[in-house]
Amino acid sequence: MGTEVAIVTGAGQGIGAAIARELAQGGYHVALIDVNADAVKHAAEALKRDGLKAQAFSGDILDAAFLQKMTGDILSGRGRIDVLVNNAGIIRDNFLLNISEAEWDAVLDVNLKGAFLCCKSVVPAMKEQKRGRIVNIASRSWLGNIGQANYSASKGGLVSLTRTLALELARDQINVNAVAPGLIDTPMTQKLPDKAKERLLRMQPTGQMGTVEDIAAAVAFLASERARFITGQVLHVDGGKSCGLLSL
Repeated sequence: MGTEVAIVTGAGQGIGAAIARELAQGGYHVALIDVNADAVKHAAEALKRDGLKAQAFSGDILDAAFLQKMTGDILSGRGRIDVLVNNAGIIRDNFLLNISEAEWDAVLDVNLKGAFLCCKSVVPAMKEQKRGRIVNIASRSWLGNIGQANYSASKGGLVSLTRTLALELARDQINVNAVAPGLIDTPMTQKLPDKAKERLLRMQPTGQMGTVEDIAAAVAFLASERARFITGQVLHVDGGKSCGLLSL
């Protein structure tokens, strides 16, 4: 069997870039996808400088033609697709009455429809191989979070998609699981005002943020043979926040 191939969306920075690095270090040839051409190019080059196998694809995961061409290029060049990590996502946080229809649609499109389209793009190859792993990056917010009606709905939908595809694809030996990050130290959280970060940390059971490497490690486990009998599950990587919030 040749080198296994993993696709990671939203891999230009943050959690996606960390997942790509973790998988590449585990021996995968990683295809990094991001709408930001410069970011994904630099992320792939950084992996290759370290002697890891990587290639960059710049495009929109809502563009079915782009996904079809990307999948075709990978299959013609590598002959296989073993892992898909649906990490790409956006936020447009606000309270219900202040969320515009455009903001609702944008978040649901990228976070949920994008994952749906990516799955449709790679599943035929996985079915032919009779083997595959799909890991969807959800969020603890799928349980509900004030000011995130659109984001929480998109991640809740992603969990439901995960569970449904796990059932549909089980006989093809394709495992479908989700990782639900909590408060993670990323470029996005680093931009939060100090008071907002302090408040979030007070609510956090561990009293600290997780790292992008924490999420990458969980993804690598679910993509591995060690998780061969796990499918349709949501792994919360949130320092206990899904159990409840500490008192402010």
